[in-house]
Amino acid sequence: MGTPIINPFEMAPAILLRLYEEMVLIRVFETEVERQYKAARIGGYCHLSSGQEATIVGAMHALRDDDLLVTGYRTHGFALARGVPAQAVMAELFGRSQGCAHGRGGSMHMLDVSRGYYGGWGIVAGQLPIAAGMALAVVRQARTAAVLCELGDGAVNMGAWHETLNLASVWRLPIVFLVVNNEYGMGTSVQRASAEPELYRRAAAFRMHGERVDGDDVEAVVEATDRLLSAAREQRTPAVLEAMTYRYRGHSVADPGLSYRTQDEIATHMSEGPIIRVRAQLAAHGVTEDEFDAIDLRAGERVEDAVRFATASPGPSLDLLAAGVYATGSEIQFARMRRGSPFGEERLVFDAGLGRGAQ
Repeated sequence: MGTPIINPFEMAPAILLRLYEEMVLIRVFETEVERQYKAARIGGYCHLSSGQEATIVGAMHALRDDDLLVTGYRTHGFALARGVPAQAVMAELFGRSQGCAHGRGGSMHMLDVSRGYYGGWGIVAGQLPIAAGMALAVVRQARTAAVLCELGDGAVNMGAWHETLNLASVWRLPIVFLVVNNEYGMGTSVQRASAEPELYRRAAAFRMHGERVDGDDVEAVVEATDRLLSAAREQRTPAVLEAMTYRYRGHSVADPGLSYRTQDEIATHMSEGPIIRVRAQLAAHGVTEDEFDAIDLRAGERVEDAVRFATASPGPSLDLLAAGVYATGSEIQFARMRRGSPFGEERLVFDAGLGRGAQ
Protein backbone atom coordinates (compact mmCIF):
# COMPACT_ATOMS: atom_id res chain seq x y z
CA MET A 1 0.00 0.00 0.00
CA GLY A 2 1.24 3.45 -0.88
CA THR A 3 0.60 6.86 0.60
CA PRO A 4 -0.71 10.09 -0.95
CA ILE A 5 2.04 11.60 -3.06
CA ILE A 6 3.15 15.13 -3.88
CA ASN A 7 3.51 15.49 -7.62
CA PRO A 8 7.06 16.37 -8.74
CA PHE A 9 6.10 15.91 -12.38
CA GLU A 10 5.93 18.82 -14.80
CA MET A 11 4.70 18.44 -18.34
CA ALA A 12 5.96 20.23 -21.43
CA PRO A 13 3.75 23.28 -22.10
CA ALA A 14 2.84 22.07 -25.62
CA ILE A 15 1.52 18.77 -24.24
CA LEU A 16 -0.27 20.50 -21.38
CA LEU A 17 -1.94 22.80 -23.90
CA ARG A 18 -3.20 19.80 -25.87
CA LEU A 19 -4.60 18.21 -22.73
CA TYR A 20 -6.24 21.50 -21.81
CA GLU A 21 -7.98 21.56 -25.18
CA GLU A 22 -9.29 18.02 -24.57
CA MET A 23 -10.58 19.07 -21.15
CA VAL A 24 -12.38 22.07 -22.63
CA LEU A 25 -13.95 19.87 -25.32
CA ILE A 26 -15.33 17.51 -22.67
CA ARG A 27 -16.75 20.41 -20.65
CA VAL A 28 -18.44 21.99 -23.67
CA PHE A 29 -19.65 18.60 -24.89
CA GLU A 30 -21.23 17.73 -21.55
CA THR A 31 -22.94 21.12 -21.32
CA GLU A 32 -24.49 20.51 -24.73
CA VAL A 33 -25.46 16.95 -23.83
CA GLU A 34 -27.45 18.25 -20.88
CA ARG A 35 -29.21 20.68 -23.20
CA GLN A 36 -30.01 17.95 -25.73
CA TYR A 37 -31.23 15.61 -23.01
CA LYS A 38 -33.62 18.20 -21.66
CA ALA A 39 -34.84 18.76 -25.23
CA ALA A 40 -35.76 15.04 -25.31
CA ARG A 41 -33.28 14.18 -28.07
CA ILE A 42 -31.39 11.79 -25.78
CA GLY A 43 -33.21 8.95 -24.06
CA GLY A 44 -32.49 6.73 -21.08
CA TYR A 45 -30.17 7.69 -18.26
CA CYS A 46 -27.45 10.26 -18.77
CA HIS A 47 -24.50 10.90 -16.43
CA LEU A 48 -22.26 13.92 -16.97
CA SER A 49 -18.61 14.30 -15.98
CA SER A 50 -18.39 18.10 -15.78
CA GLY A 51 -15.67 18.88 -13.23
CA GLN A 52 -13.85 15.56 -13.62
CA GLU A 53 -11.97 16.45 -16.79
CA ALA A 54 -8.44 16.33 -15.36
CA THR A 55 -8.88 12.81 -14.05
CA ILE A 56 -10.32 11.62 -17.36
CA VAL A 57 -7.83 13.30 -19.68
CA GLY A 58 -4.83 12.57 -17.47
CA ALA A 59 -5.62 8.87 -17.20
CA MET A 60 -6.30 8.53 -20.93
CA HIS A 61 -3.03 10.30 -21.77
CA ALA A 62 -1.15 7.59 -19.85
CA LEU A 63 -2.79 4.75 -21.78
CA ARG A 64 -0.92 3.24 -24.71
CA ASP A 65 -2.70 2.28 -27.92
CA ASP A 66 -2.56 -1.43 -27.09
CA ASP A 67 -3.79 -0.99 -23.50
CA LEU A 68 -7.41 -1.79 -22.73
CA LEU A 69 -10.01 0.41 -21.06
CA VAL A 70 -13.19 -0.48 -19.18
CA THR A 71 -15.31 2.09 -17.35
CA GLY A 72 -18.47 2.56 -15.37
CA TYR A 73 -21.44 4.40 -16.82
CA ARG A 74 -20.14 8.01 -16.75
CA THR A 75 -18.66 7.44 -20.18
CA HIS A 76 -18.74 10.42 -22.54
CA GLY A 77 -15.50 12.04 -21.41
CA PHE A 78 -13.57 8.78 -21.48
CA ALA A 79 -14.73 8.06 -25.02
CA LEU A 80 -13.70 11.52 -26.21
CA ALA A 81 -10.32 11.41 -24.45
CA ARG A 82 -9.65 7.94 -25.84
CA GLY A 83 -10.00 9.40 -29.32
CA VAL A 84 -13.56 8.51 -30.25
CA PRO A 85 -14.78 11.33 -32.55
CA ALA A 86 -17.24 13.75 -30.98
CA GLN A 87 -19.63 13.02 -33.86
CA ALA A 88 -19.70 9.30 -33.01
CA VAL A 89 -20.18 9.97 -29.29
CA MET A 90 -23.07 12.37 -29.85
CA ALA A 91 -24.68 10.05 -32.40
CA GLU A 92 -24.51 7.26 -29.84
CA LEU A 93 -26.25 9.46 -27.31
CA PHE A 94 -28.96 10.13 -29.91
CA GLY A 95 -29.32 6.37 -30.45
CA ARG A 96 -28.24 6.56 -34.08
CA SER A 97 -26.61 3.87 -36.20
CA GLN A 98 -23.51 6.00 -36.79
CA GLY A 99 -22.82 6.16 -33.08
CA CYS A 100 -19.71 4.48 -31.73
CA ALA A 101 -21.85 1.53 -30.51
CA HIS A 102 -24.21 1.76 -33.51
CA GLY A 103 -26.92 3.30 -31.37
CA ARG A 104 -27.22 0.24 -29.15
CA GLY A 105 -25.42 1.52 -26.08
CA GLY A 106 -26.39 5.11 -25.49
CA SER A 107 -24.97 7.21 -22.67
CA MET A 108 -24.12 4.40 -20.25
CA HIS A 109 -22.61 1.91 -22.69
CA MET A 110 -20.20 3.73 -24.96
CA LEU A 111 -17.55 1.57 -26.54
CA ASP A 112 -15.06 1.53 -29.38
CA VAL A 113 -13.15 -1.73 -29.58
CA SER A 114 -10.92 -0.32 -32.34
CA ARG A 115 -9.50 2.05 -29.70
CA GLY A 116 -9.29 -0.54 -26.94
CA TYR A 117 -12.36 0.83 -25.18
CA TYR A 118 -14.43 -2.16 -24.13
CA GLY A 119 -17.31 -0.21 -22.84
CA GLY A 120 -19.09 1.62 -20.18
CA TRP A 121 -21.03 -0.72 -17.92
CA GLY A 122 -24.33 0.23 -16.35
CA ILE A 123 -24.26 -2.19 -13.41
CA VAL A 124 -22.34 -0.69 -10.49
CA ALA A 125 -19.06 -2.66 -10.21
CA GLY A 126 -20.19 -4.94 -13.04
CA GLN A 127 -17.17 -3.93 -15.10
CA LEU A 128 -14.62 -5.15 -12.53
CA PRO A 129 -14.82 -8.91 -13.20
CA ILE A 130 -14.86 -8.14 -16.94
CA ALA A 131 -11.68 -6.11 -16.58
CA ALA A 132 -10.00 -8.89 -14.62
CA GLY A 133 -10.88 -11.38 -17.35
CA MET A 134 -9.41 -9.05 -19.95
CA ALA A 135 -6.21 -8.71 -17.90
CA LEU A 136 -6.00 -12.51 -17.64
CA ALA A 137 -6.37 -12.72 -21.41
CA VAL A 138 -3.48 -10.26 -21.80
CA VAL A 139 -1.33 -12.54 -19.62
CA ARG A 140 -2.27 -15.71 -21.50
CA GLN A 141 -1.61 -14.04 -24.83
CA ALA A 142 1.85 -13.01 -23.56
CA ARG A 143 1.17 -9.38 -24.41
CA THR A 144 2.92 -6.41 -22.81
CA ALA A 145 -0.17 -4.37 -22.11
CA ALA A 146 -2.32 -3.30 -19.18
CA VAL A 147 -5.99 -2.85 -18.39
CA LEU A 148 -7.30 0.36 -16.84
CA CYS A 149 -10.56 -0.26 -15.00
CA GLU A 150 -12.39 2.92 -14.02
CA LEU A 151 -15.04 2.89 -11.30
CA GLY A 152 -16.81 5.32 -9.02
CA ASP A 153 -16.44 5.58 -5.27
CA GLY A 154 -19.76 3.80 -4.76
CA ALA A 155 -18.49 0.66 -6.48
CA VAL A 156 -15.89 -0.07 -3.80
CA ASN A 157 -18.70 -1.19 -1.47
CA MET A 158 -19.92 -3.86 -3.87
CA GLY A 159 -18.99 -7.52 -3.64
CA ALA A 160 -17.45 -7.53 -7.12
CA TRP A 161 -14.80 -5.08 -5.87
CA HIS A 162 -13.52 -7.49 -3.23
CA GLU A 163 -13.72 -10.56 -5.45
CA THR A 164 -11.95 -8.88 -8.35
CA LEU A 165 -9.15 -7.30 -6.32
CA ASN A 166 -8.53 -10.63 -4.63
CA LEU A 167 -8.16 -12.41 -7.97
CA ALA A 168 -6.07 -9.58 -9.43
CA SER A 169 -3.63 -9.90 -6.54
CA VAL A 170 -3.54 -13.71 -6.41
CA TRP A 171 -3.08 -14.05 -10.16
CA ARG A 172 -0.85 -10.95 -10.50
CA LEU A 173 -2.97 -9.41 -13.22
CA PRO A 174 -1.75 -6.35 -15.18
CA ILE A 175 -4.56 -4.05 -14.13
CA VAL A 176 -4.95 -0.64 -12.52
CA PHE A 177 -8.22 0.16 -10.76
CA LEU A 178 -8.91 3.88 -11.15
CA VAL A 179 -11.35 4.92 -8.43
CA VAL A 180 -12.86 8.27 -9.42
CA ASN A 181 -13.86 9.66 -6.03
CA ASN A 182 -16.18 12.60 -6.71
CA GLU A 183 -17.27 12.59 -3.06
CA TYR A 184 -20.78 11.25 -3.65
CA GLY A 185 -22.22 7.87 -4.59
CA MET A 186 -25.48 9.11 -6.11
CA GLY A 187 -26.66 11.33 -3.24
CA THR A 188 -24.71 9.80 -0.35
CA SER A 189 -21.31 11.18 0.64
CA VAL A 190 -18.34 8.85 0.86
CA GLN A 191 -17.92 9.83 4.51
CA ARG A 192 -21.36 8.44 5.32
CA ALA A 193 -21.20 5.34 3.11
CA SER A 194 -17.67 4.02 3.65
CA ALA A 195 -16.19 2.88 6.96
CA GLU A 196 -12.77 3.62 5.42
CA PRO A 197 -13.32 6.80 3.39
CA GLU A 198 -9.70 6.90 2.21
CA LEU A 199 -10.56 4.37 -0.44
CA TYR A 200 -7.04 3.67 -1.70
CA ARG A 201 -6.22 2.14 1.70
CA ARG A 202 -8.52 -0.77 0.91
CA ALA A 203 -5.89 -2.11 -1.48
CA ALA A 204 -3.90 -3.19 1.58
CA ALA A 205 -6.46 -5.91 2.32
CA PHE A 206 -5.30 -7.63 -0.86
CA ARG A 207 -1.58 -6.82 -0.43
CA MET A 208 -1.90 -4.54 -3.40
CA HIS A 209 -0.34 -1.13 -3.94
CA GLY A 210 -2.72 1.79 -3.47
CA GLU A 211 -2.34 5.54 -3.55
CA ARG A 212 -4.37 8.72 -3.73
CA VAL A 213 -3.84 11.53 -6.23
CA ASP A 214 -5.31 14.99 -6.71
CA GLY A 215 -7.71 14.23 -9.54
CA ASP A 216 -8.04 17.92 -10.42
CA ASP A 217 -4.29 18.14 -11.16
CA VAL A 218 -3.94 16.75 -14.68
CA GLU A 219 -0.14 16.44 -14.43
CA ALA A 220 -0.39 14.49 -11.18
CA VAL A 221 -2.94 12.14 -12.73
CA VAL A 222 -0.74 11.54 -15.79
CA GLU A 223 2.31 10.82 -13.63
CA ALA A 224 0.55 8.43 -11.25
CA THR A 225 -1.43 6.59 -13.92
CA ASP A 226 1.59 6.23 -16.18
CA ARG A 227 3.74 4.89 -13.34
CA LEU A 228 1.18 2.33 -12.19
CA LEU A 229 0.32 1.21 -15.73
CA SER A 230 4.01 0.76 -16.49
CA ALA A 231 4.40 -1.48 -13.43
CA ALA A 232 1.32 -3.44 -14.49
CA ARG A 233 2.69 -4.00 -17.99
CA GLU A 234 6.28 -4.80 -17.04
CA GLN A 235 5.91 -6.54 -13.67
CA ARG A 236 2.27 -7.69 -13.65
CA THR A 237 1.69 -5.55 -10.56
CA PRO A 238 -1.97 -4.60 -10.02
CA ALA A 239 -2.74 -1.36 -8.18
CA VAL A 240 -5.47 0.95 -6.96
CA LEU A 241 -5.34 4.65 -7.83
CA GLU A 242 -7.89 6.88 -6.12
CA ALA A 243 -8.39 10.22 -7.90
CA MET A 244 -10.02 12.91 -5.77
CA THR A 245 -12.29 15.12 -7.87
CA TYR A 246 -15.82 16.55 -7.93
CA ARG A 247 -18.81 16.52 -10.24
CA TYR A 248 -20.57 19.82 -10.79
CA ARG A 249 -23.86 18.36 -11.97
CA GLY A 250 -26.06 15.89 -10.12
CA HIS A 251 -25.57 12.15 -10.25
CA SER A 252 -27.53 12.10 -13.50
CA VAL A 253 -29.25 14.77 -15.56
CA ALA A 254 -32.48 13.91 -13.71
CA ASP A 255 -30.81 14.80 -10.38
CA PRO A 256 -30.53 18.53 -9.55
CA GLY A 257 -27.76 17.63 -7.10
CA LEU A 258 -28.86 20.12 -4.47
CA SER A 259 -30.70 18.03 -1.88
CA TYR A 260 -27.50 16.56 -0.46
CA ARG A 261 -25.01 19.41 -0.95
CA THR A 262 -25.08 23.19 -0.88
CA GLN A 263 -24.68 25.76 -3.61
CA ASP A 264 -21.69 27.14 -1.71
CA GLU A 265 -19.97 23.75 -1.79
CA ILE A 266 -20.46 23.46 -5.53
CA ALA A 267 -19.34 27.05 -6.12
CA THR A 268 -16.16 26.52 -4.09
CA HIS A 269 -15.18 23.51 -6.17
CA MET A 270 -16.00 25.29 -9.43
CA SER A 271 -13.88 28.29 -8.47
CA GLU A 272 -10.77 26.11 -8.21
CA GLY A 273 -11.67 23.45 -10.79
CA PRO A 274 -9.32 21.56 -13.10
CA ILE A 275 -9.78 23.70 -16.20
CA ILE A 276 -9.17 26.90 -14.25
CA ARG A 277 -6.01 25.40 -12.76
CA VAL A 278 -4.53 24.31 -16.08
CA ARG A 279 -5.45 27.61 -17.68
CA ALA A 280 -3.49 29.45 -14.97
CA GLN A 281 -0.47 27.18 -15.56
CA LEU A 282 -0.59 27.80 -19.30
CA ALA A 283 -0.97 31.54 -18.84
CA ALA A 284 2.20 31.46 -16.75
CA HIS A 285 3.88 29.78 -19.73
CA GLY A 286 2.80 32.61 -22.00
CA VAL A 287 -0.42 31.33 -23.56
CA THR A 288 -2.51 34.38 -24.46
CA GLU A 289 -6.21 35.14 -24.01
CA ASP A 290 -6.60 35.02 -27.80
CA GLU A 291 -5.26 31.46 -27.81
CA PHE A 292 -7.64 30.46 -25.02
CA ASP A 293 -10.52 32.04 -26.92
CA ALA A 294 -9.55 30.08 -30.03
CA ILE A 295 -9.63 26.83 -28.05
CA ASP A 296 -13.09 27.66 -26.72
CA LEU A 297 -14.26 28.46 -30.25
CA ARG A 298 -12.91 25.20 -31.69
CA ALA A 299 -14.56 23.18 -28.93
CA GLY A 300 -17.89 24.88 -29.56
CA GLU A 301 -17.65 24.28 -33.30
CA ARG A 302 -16.79 20.61 -32.82
CA VAL A 303 -19.75 20.10 -30.52
CA GLU A 304 -22.12 21.95 -32.83
CA ASP A 305 -20.89 19.79 -35.70
CA ALA A 306 -21.44 16.67 -33.57
CA VAL A 307 -25.05 17.66 -32.91
CA ARG A 308 -25.65 18.26 -36.64
CA PHE A 309 -24.09 14.91 -37.47
CA ALA A 310 -26.14 13.07 -34.84
CA THR A 311 -29.36 14.75 -35.93
CA ALA A 312 -28.79 13.76 -39.56
CA SER A 313 -27.71 10.19 -38.77
CA PRO A 314 -30.23 7.39 -39.38
CA GLY A 315 -31.60 5.31 -36.55
CA PRO A 316 -30.73 1.61 -36.24
CA SER A 317 -32.61 -0.69 -38.59
CA LEU A 318 -35.40 -2.50 -36.76
CA ASP A 319 -34.61 -5.81 -38.44
CA LEU A 320 -31.15 -5.66 -36.86
CA LEU A 321 -32.30 -4.67 -33.39
CA ALA A 322 -31.89 -8.19 -32.01
CA ALA A 323 -28.68 -8.95 -33.93
CA GLY A 324 -25.76 -9.93 -31.77
CA VAL A 325 -27.87 -10.93 -28.78
CA TYR A 326 -26.66 -14.50 -29.19
CA ALA A 327 -23.20 -15.39 -30.45
CA THR A 328 -22.90 -17.24 -33.73
CA GLY A 329 -23.00 -20.97 -33.09
CA SER A 330 -24.90 -20.70 -29.82
CA GLU A 331 -28.22 -21.91 -31.24
CA ILE A 332 -27.98 -25.32 -29.57
CA GLN A 333 -27.20 -23.81 -26.20
CA PHE A 334 -30.27 -21.59 -26.27
CA ALA A 335 -32.66 -23.91 -28.11
CA ARG A 336 -34.05 -25.36 -24.88
CA MET A 337 -35.07 -21.88 -23.74
CA ARG A 338 -37.71 -21.68 -26.47
CA ARG A 339 -40.00 -23.89 -24.43
CA GLY A 340 -40.29 -21.08 -21.92
CA SER A 341 -41.95 -18.71 -24.38
CA PRO A 342 -45.71 -18.62 -23.80
CA PHE A 343 -46.72 -19.26 -27.40
CA GLY A 344 -43.61 -20.99 -28.73
CA GLU A 345 -42.22 -17.80 -30.28
CA GLU A 346 -38.95 -18.22 -32.08
CA ARG A 347 -38.53 -15.16 -34.31
CA LEU A 348 -38.56 -11.48 -33.35
CA VAL A 349 -40.66 -9.35 -35.72
CA PHE A 350 -41.84 -5.76 -35.78
CA ASP A 351 -45.08 -4.32 -37.07
CA ALA A 352 -45.30 -0.54 -37.35
CA GLY A 353 -49.06 -0.62 -36.93
CA LEU A 354 -49.38 -3.12 -34.12
CA GLY A 355 -46.21 -2.52 -32.17
CA ARG A 356 -43.70 -5.28 -31.72
CA GLY A 357 -44.11 -8.95 -31.02
CA ALA A 358 -42.57 -12.34 -31.54
CA GLN A 359 -43.36 -15.38 -33.67
